Amino acid sequence: MKRDRIEKIAELLDKRGKLTLQQLSTYFPEVSQMTLRRDLLVLEQEGRLIRIGGGAMSVKEVQKTTGEPYIKKTTIHSDEKIAIAKKAAALIDKGASIFIDGGTTALYLAKELPDIPCNVFTNGIAVASELAQKKNPVINMLGGILMKDNLSTASSLSSIYFTDTNFELAIISATAYTPENGFSCNSQTEADLLKLVRKKAKYLYMMLDSSKIGKIMPYTFARDEDINVLITDESFPEELKARFKSRNIVVM
Repeated sequence: MKRDRIEKIAELLDKRGKLTLQQLSTYFPEVSQMTLRRDLLVLEQEGRLIRIGGGAMSVKEVQKTTGEPYIKKTTIHSDEKIAIAKKAAALIDKGASIFIDGGTTALYLAKELPDIPCNVFTNGIAVASELAQKKNPVINMLGGILMKDNLSTASSLSSIYFTDTNFELAIISATAYTPENGFSCNSQTEADLLKLVRKKAKYLYMMLDSSKIGKIMPYTFARDEDINVLITDESFPEELKARFKSRNIVVM
């Protein structure tokens, strides 16, 4: 009985693409939302959906615009990424001009972003695709080489593109972080782009889930002193939080 319900939920998600818990409740009025949450968790563990705030999205739906490596990264530490994305989304005001990178946490941010008038610059294909479902944001895509592992673009010509464009706030994420090596990623081109973004923005908010701590990627694009706000999850070590706070960095 339980397995039958789970399979029906999977079929519904594949057909509809995305469903909220409230919508699922109309299909399964005989069970509680808590039970439906557990069913979604089972499907997430099986790699068949991605949980989003208030519901879930079919992996097949995401695969229409994303690749397999990106899908796998999206489903890892999704609870932490959703929590971080909600905090970040709450910091974006109507009329803001912002840069959002193309990482998987950024995809969750795009899902959580309120449908408000704002200008969004992004190098993330999946991020732009998600934002395109909203009415009000104006989306500005950066061109360049496609990095297939995270479906992002980057170019040595980005500095020219940024010459006469303006965004006050940049919300970006890192693949890895250590206090000694700073925030890093695995692409030199991407690192160069994020350095440009860092210098262009008046405020830099870094999204970093605790699983990235202690990891080192080849290219550092920012250090502690370059960021204004650190947005993280509940498992982030207290001693590291204290380190950032001692440098007048807001930790959320």
